[in-house]
Amino acid sequence: MGKEMGKIAVYGYIRVSTREQNEDRQLVALHALSIPEKNIYMDKQSGKDFDRPEYKKLVRRMKKDDLLYIKSIDRLGRNYEEILEQWRVLTKEKGIDIVVLDMPLLDTRRGKDLMGTFLSDIVLQVLSFVAENERVNIRQRQAEGIAAAKMRGVRFGRPPKPLPENFQNVCQQWKEKKITGTAAAKACGMALSTFRYRAAIYNNTMGL
Repeated sequence: MGKEMGKIAVYGYIRVSTREQNEDRQLVALHALSIPEKNIYMDKQSGKDFDRPEYKKLVRRMKKDDLLYIKSIDRLGRNYEEILEQWRVLTKEKGIDIVVLDMPLLDTRRGKDLMGTFLSDIVLQVLSFVAENERVNIRQRQAEGIAAAKMRGVRFGRPPKPLPENFQNVCQQWKEKKITGTAAAKACGMALSTFRYRAAIYNNTMGL
């Protein structure tokens, strides 16, 4: 099936990271190359590993000298090692050509000599590193954003239970030292630490 009418078969592969992510951008790019619909394979799942059904079917189907198009280098994996390993398997073991549309330098049809292969490998390693580094930066920015939000008082996780109806009255009595914190917490059905925490937020909110 790899060769069609004695010609090199052309394939396309699409991966979207989650089932919600839109694959239209990759589809449009591959359709513009007139790749047969039956030769376009798409996985809608995490690229955490390569236990992906469509990718496996594609690799089994492709034969030596076939041509594979992908939109960007990170479609082959989610980290530096995976991208390099899949590139090696496809180009060295399977003997196919790969074209990365977002990076014209990564076109194994060009420079089949030693220097061309060397330059292609160097570009691939640099791009793989950049792709992984960007993912690390995104995770770091997310973590920093969460930390900053927590410092502003934004709370994550389950929302707190609603305050009991007597909370305002009990809190006022406790604030005026008419009852102890233990008694106030008991009256509200809370642990002492929880009562103090909720009372502090309540007082700040109400400007007490």
